[in-house]
Amino acid sequence: MDKHIFLSSPHMSDEGYEMEYIQEAFNTNWIAPLGTNVNEFEKELASKVGSGYAAALSSGTSAIHMALKAAGVGEGDIVFCQSLTFSATANPIIYEKAIPVFIDSDYETWNICSNALEKAFTKYPNVKAVIVVHLYGLSADMDRIVELCEKYNVTLIEDAAESLGTTYKGKHTGAFGDYGIFSFNGNKIITTSGGGMLVSNNEEKIAKIRFWSTQARDQARHYQHSELGYNYRMSNVVAGIGRGQLKVLDKRVAKKRYIFEYYKRELGDLEGIEFMPINEWNNPNCWLSCIILSGKVRPLDVMEALEKENIESRPIWKPMHMQPFFEKYDFVGGYVAESLFENGVCLPSDTKMSDEDLSNVVNIIKGLWE
Repeated sequence: MDKHIFLSSPHMSDEGYEMEYIQEAFNTNWIAPLGTNVNEFEKELASKVGSGYAAALSSGTSAIHMALKAAGVGEGDIVFCQSLTFSATANPIIYEKAIPVFIDSDYETWNICSNALEKAFTKYPNVKAVIVVHLYGLSADMDRIVELCEKYNVTLIEDAAESLGTTYKGKHTGAFGDYGIFSFNGNKIITTSGGGMLVSNNEEKIAKIRFWSTQARDQARHYQHSELGYNYRMSNVVAGIGRGQLKVLDKRVAKKRYIFEYYKRELGDLEGIEFMPINEWNNPNCWLSCIILSGKVRPLDVMEALEKENIESRPIWKPMHMQPFFEKYDFVGGYVAESLFENGVCLPSDTKMSDEDLSNVVNIIKGLWE
């Protein structure tokens, strides 16, 4: 194939919403951090997910970092972190010189296993924070996780980088914990090219995060800094893209779900293939459509067959406890995360894919069973 089919690439609105806000930033000369787009994007995103307040930042990673700092995490503190995730979830723990303890997933959600989490609490009763991830747009089982965090009086941080638009029992992911974070990286369901958002119902903490992320500049005529600051604020231009993208979020979610249902319908009867779990209480955004293979056809077979036709796919995330940098830290659980990594494939889930594109992907994969 001459056409390249991406795993998940930026998709600007057909209506040109983004350019309206970008042009406004240029017309008013507010192209630096702060400005109307930043303020309104914070309000609009918080309203969309049902959270009280938001801080627009330079990345989802910086949002996790600020959430940990707001939670009072410091040197030597224990932080529980879902193992099956991208390294951006865990890296900020190290930024604060804290100690990650990685938690296994369960097959029912692919996310943090509440039983393993409970075991971790008994082993480390003085844990400072828990980071749960809503992987590939699948919600974790939040009732039990919230219950455990409340029982042990521990700050809960939701890494909803991949799950904007996903709901758990009718409530948006990112709005359950003390802090929720979203990513607008180029491959996410909506993008600002780069950027993130931190949401919380704690107005005071959000104000503090905005302060830290603008170099912790004190209210003074001269430049004065009483605390360590960070250059983490989102630019007004980037926020304009985000405002325009937010208008088409529901369309993007609908298309992602369509892609997932297409694959499931066309490939679901193949021997040894299983799709990521969709629970009755979960209305996922299906950011990526993922499968698990248990027969003769292996993940590498699928990825190489697609690659030959200029089609992008990739493995399931390699768990953090298996990563060279993080393997020295404790892990609580069994082999679920490892099994999902070894047997999983993320299929191309680009919202610009046509039915013809989907058919081509399906036919290539079916050919491996012939």
